[in-house]
Amino acid sequence: MAEELRKKTYNEDDITILHGLEGVQKRPAMYIGSTGSTGLHHLVWEIVDNAVDEALNGFGSSISVTIHKDGSISVLDDGRGIPTGIHKEAKIPAVELIFTTLHSGGKFSSKAYTTSAGMHGVGAAVTNALSEFVDVTIWRDGKIHHIRFEDGGKTVVPLEIIGNTNKHGTLVTFKPSAKYFTTSEFRWQTIFDHLQESAYLLKKIHFDLKDERTNLSQSFYYENGIQQFVEDMNANKNTLDKVLYMHDLSDDIYVEIAMQYAFNDYNETLYSYVNNVRTIDGGTHETGFRMGLTRAVNDFAEANNLLKGKTKLEGTDIREGLTAVISLRIPEAIAEFEGQTKAKLGTPQVLNIVSNFIYNKFTYYLAENKEFSINLIKKCQDAQNARVAARKAKDEARASKTKKTEVIISDKLTPAQSKDYAKNELFIVEGDSAGGTARNGRDRIHQAILPLRGKPLNTDSATVSKMLENKEFATIINAIGAGYGQAFDVSEAKYGKIIIMTDADTDGAHIQTLLLTFFYNFMRPLITSGHVYVAVPPLYRVYKETNKKEIEEYAWNDEDLALAKKKIGPGYKVSRFKGLGEMNDKQLKETTMDPKHRQLIQVNIENPFLAEKRISTLMGKDTAIRRKWVEENVDFNTEDSFFKEQIHGEEKK
Repeated sequence: MAEELRKKTYNEDDITILHGLEGVQKRPAMYIGSTGSTGLHHLVWEIVDNAVDEALNGFGSSISVTIHKDGSISVLDDGRGIPTGIHKEAKIPAVELIFTTLHSGGKFSSKAYTTSAGMHGVGAAVTNALSEFVDVTIWRDGKIHHIRFEDGGKTVVPLEIIGNTNKHGTLVTFKPSAKYFTTSEFRWQTIFDHLQESAYLLKKIHFDLKDERTNLSQSFYYENGIQQFVEDMNANKNTLDKVLYMHDLSDDIYVEIAMQYAFNDYNETLYSYVNNVRTIDGGTHETGFRMGLTRAVNDFAEANNLLKGKTKLEGTDIREGLTAVISLRIPEAIAEFEGQTKAKLGTPQVLNIVSNFIYNKFTYYLAENKEFSINLIKKCQDAQNARVAARKAKDEARASKTKKTEVIISDKLTPAQSKDYAKNELFIVEGDSAGGTARNGRDRIHQAILPLRGKPLNTDSATVSKMLENKEFATIINAIGAGYGQAFDVSEAKYGKIIIMTDADTDGAHIQTLLLTFFYNFMRPLITSGHVYVAVPPLYRVYKETNKKEIEEYAWNDEDLALAKKKIGPGYKVSRFKGLGEMNDKQLKETTMDPKHRQLIQVNIENPFLAEKRISTLMGKDTAIRRKWVEENVDFNTEDSFFKEQIHGEEKK
């Protein structure tokens, strides 16, 4: 009835007009992606992008970001300064127009910016719309200009001249409004990573970060830009040759690529950027790069009789162990992106430009560096052989389950009964004792249990053969059933969720790290497609015996513990779980395995560069590098350690 009434009474009075920045305030996630930490920091990126655009177009050489104690943040640059004159159509100062109107700014005209990171022109206005205040100081034309906005973009101090100067640049200070965000705390590490990435892409530009809350500070400056980016990425790897750096200008599109191959690396690590914005979903530039690279390697191999009658190398074989950074600067007039966040490039002509660019440059390099070229072709053929062998083994296993394979799986794995793989869950459990408890508490239809006997192998620098000799990983590979390395096919995985379930102690954390390193190195699509989770068992059980029955509550942290004590009331008792084995099957099921009540952390890769660096540092062979990092980043005297800060993912109850 209510639905019918709504339809009958729908008329012109139901049409709502959102004025100014009201649309942003009504649906903030449409403009900044989310109202969590990601969206909060997106406000910073929008202002930083304006400073980057100045440097990108040759104006200014330094950008500084300061996190203040009151929850506000400042971005300072030494660019030309935001225009302050009266706009001829809007009849208000240009700076006021930029901060209060969507789709306004100098980035829609090639007169002000040849290329731009803030291509959609909503940045400064969106930040203003979602902030308690925005304060802007501009040094321009010999004067110091000032304007201030409050309460979501209302001009409270009109543009004024407050002094004379010989400086040029812009200072923007703002404080996000708590009513739009689930968190209001800026993260040092998140901003650190973003500025470092920007510094790699903008060589010879100084970036400075200060945090007044902790007195931390950091400066970034890279003389060789993306070439140094790749060098730092592969600092702990055994590489084939030095970093190859190439750049050129074609049809007003500037292309620069840095790339390097590494032995014993079975993944392709590719970072692409357009006008300093990371295109996480790829696009025509990535497609062109892969096409040109594949053609260059195969043509060289054929011309030098290195294939010896064998079939051509596939692109995946050629890109195994490759780390590459592609950075393009494209004029605003021809830049086409999919989506507001500019995650994928769609400009058609870029495909052929980048394909021909890498083909010509790399073909020349291969011809001039024969020793490298022969080693590369051999590495590609090894990858091809491993891929073909893995595919053959998988096909044979499908056709006929051998006795050997059956023993490996049945000895440890307690499988799920359902063949609806998307709904099935594989619990990788620390220890036989906890594994037995999990078997008794599981949902037999959809949950499989695989107990680990001892700590798995550290696979960061292990060869494929050594990894396969490890019984734990051989069993995991067989259980998941989707292969490994370049032959891994996530669509063939027998489980929708892979859940790591370990004790909440240092040994458990070590096992988690070893397993995640394995998945990262040999089954990375499991992580990037959101299939890998970490179970979060409770730390405490609060209970009380009454005349009728025992009542209980579980707590995952000290805050939960205080609430549980209050809920149970006087006479409560507290037990501390030191490991999974201290829970019976009913407790383990209710707290850690039952989808209705459990907590899971979904593992993802927010920053691929940071993930690569962390794994190389923490899991690599160089103990001196690891020790130095731990000493600089981990405070063992506080609960709020670096590791707590570094947990990324989606927590689900």
